[in-house]
Amino acid sequence: MTTIIFDMDGVLIDSEPLWKIAEVKGFGKVGLDLTHTDCEETVGLRIDEVVKMWYNKEKWVGATCEDVTNDIVSILIDEIKANGKALPGVYETLDACKKANLKIGLATSSYQNIIEAVLDKLDIRHYFDIVHSAEYEVYGKPHPSVFLTTAKKLNELPENCLVIEDSLNGVVAAKAARMKVIAVPEQSHEYNPKLILADKIIDSLKVFNIEKARLLFN
Repeated sequence: MTTIIFDMDGVLIDSEPLWKIAEVKGFGKVGLDLTHTDCEETVGLRIDEVVKMWYNKEKWVGATCEDVTNDIVSILIDEIKANGKALPGVYETLDACKKANLKIGLATSSYQNIIEAVLDKLDIRHYFDIVHSAEYEVYGKPHPSVFLTTAKKLNELPENCLVIEDSLNGVVAAKAARMKVIAVPEQSHEYNPKLILADKIIDSLKVFNIEKARLLFN
């Protein structure tokens, strides 16, 4: 293991509850009465793909998919600036990865402007060698491209990379990229037993251990 790639939402920042708020408000403006459970079904997907999925189901009139996407993103960024906080163990884990001289990447389904808001709010920009958004890929997670591009930018082979993910879509994407993956299930969601696809599951980054993670590559 030479490289570690972090997902962002639900791994570094406690943003999944904020995403739910933004989606419920944003979709509510076009007449969709979504529940938090509805929002959990699309965790890990790119927001424009989520909006298109709901439009195909509900066919609202007036606002375009782009309008709704932009509205949800705007609400989310406001929520991050007001209420965003790092999840337990984040700073300790990032410090440990730096001290171990690992290459550190960030690969997320979130748009670039959301990434910037998170990096600034948590003051973690300096930890990352590469930051990459699936906004710039043809397909978002569970397609592996966001991870493969991140590895390429880090000048590293996929098989030398460890991914830290919270969602099933992210785990599937990492495995499809031929990377090892540790799942840290997001605590506000109902546990998904399919996360067993990950190479290891831990409750929190507070218990992440680099030496134990290296054993996944033996």
